[in-house]
Amino acid sequence: MSSAKDSVNSTPPPAASARFEDLGLSKIMLRALHRVGYKTPSDIQAKLIPLALEGGDVIGQARTGTGKTASFAIPILEQLDPLRECRNPQALILVPTRELAEQVYQEILRLAYGCPTHAVVLSGGKHLHRQMKQLGEGVQIVVGTPGRVIDHLRRGTLKLDDLWCVVLDEADRMLDIGFRPDIERILKRCPTDRQTLLLSATLAPEILKLADRYLVEPSRVDCSNREISVDTIEQRYMTVEPVDKFDLLLALLEREKPPQSIIFCRTKRGTDKLYRALEKKLSKDPHWSKCKMGCIHGDMNQKQRDRVFADLRAGTLHLLVATDVVGRGIDVSGISHIINYDIPQDCDDYVHRVGRTGRMGRDGIAFTFVSKEHGDQLTSIEQRINRLLIRDHLLEEMRAAKSAPASAASTAEESNENPLVDPALTFKVEKPKPRSRLFPMRKAVNERLQKMNGPD
Repeated sequence: MSSAKDSVNSTPPPAASARFEDLGLSKIMLRALHRVGYKTPSDIQAKLIPLALEGGDVIGQARTGTGKTASFAIPILEQLDPLRECRNPQALILVPTRELAEQVYQEILRLAYGCPTHAVVLSGGKHLHRQMKQLGEGVQIVVGTPGRVIDHLRRGTLKLDDLWCVVLDEADRMLDIGFRPDIERILKRCPTDRQTLLLSATLAPEILKLADRYLVEPSRVDCSNREISVDTIEQRYMTVEPVDKFDLLLALLEREKPPQSIIFCRTKRGTDKLYRALEKKLSKDPHWSKCKMGCIHGDMNQKQRDRVFADLRAGTLHLLVATDVVGRGIDVSGISHIINYDIPQDCDDYVHRVGRTGRMGRDGIAFTFVSKEHGDQLTSIEQRINRLLIRDHLLEEMRAAKSAPASAASTAEESNENPLVDPALTFKVEKPKPRSRLFPMRKAVNERLQKMNGPD
């Protein structure tokens, strides 16, 4: 095997205005793309689809939310043999989580419109015997998590003899959560003359090492931006001590009134605790009492998680409190706000959390709560994304607003005690309305950039 030395950037990249019609796709695929609303290919789609159709191995680097799923699903669907000619799986797509497996499966069904296609999801939390029955009846595409795929291989219910394409989607995430031994075990069971597509938001050394071992002279498609979090996402931080975080969150939700938001917590227990507190508090609010809230973390069963994600994709869930189980690979285009209630410990987790908003070029905004002891983590995040987060002064405005009525009440009390003051001439002191936010708002780079030796 050889390393990924070839780069698609060494040849003239497709024009930004490229059309799906120019990619050599069939008429039935073009009709399916039109039906789902895909008008022009994204950068990763325009570059990866032609290479995949040629049959070579490809490494694709692009952040989530750029259409990566369609970039490998379209070439697979274009080349599938009918089920009557081959009843064993022809393509295997490995993903890190159950939720992403379901999402990829649904996207395949959408893109296969008009052409009978048999696919199956192999992941934990799903009925094992039902999966065995589907495999026995014959499938063309398998979408699965490494653990459940190995389970079926051991049982002999998954046959890889006729496999011609393997996709490693979100490869960096799969390695992060310890799936490398499982991935290698699966790849060793696959035919050697297969095509392998590796897609990842980042290309750490361990990813390249895996590619060097299992891919054959791969072409490389680099669609990652220099700024890891795209310009359509406004990113802010708020300095706050732990004791004040909940009140600050309530004030932020009151100010922003986000159409659809995700609040990220670090732990499962913290997620449950925050969800219950928000549900209790916001149920009394005229605005939020009409909105649906949800919670998701790794301890919930699959049926509960599927229900939450279905509501999120349908747009009926307005506020979701979650751990990093939704930090990667979940494509929900309507998320307008991300709130990092707990600052992520890993910079890549920050990138993927923030990547839940601003999908496919839409505007989005992300807020991160930072306490004094987490200043170094904020600096590391800014260095990672090569930009400064804007400081939001909502907490200071809250404190100023609280002190203003107290001082006005003191003045009013003194006035009432003065017999020379005519009560008819007194006036009410109203709480000033919060300033409206200009969206998106950009501020000049401040002195913190010089301290961390950032860009000019």
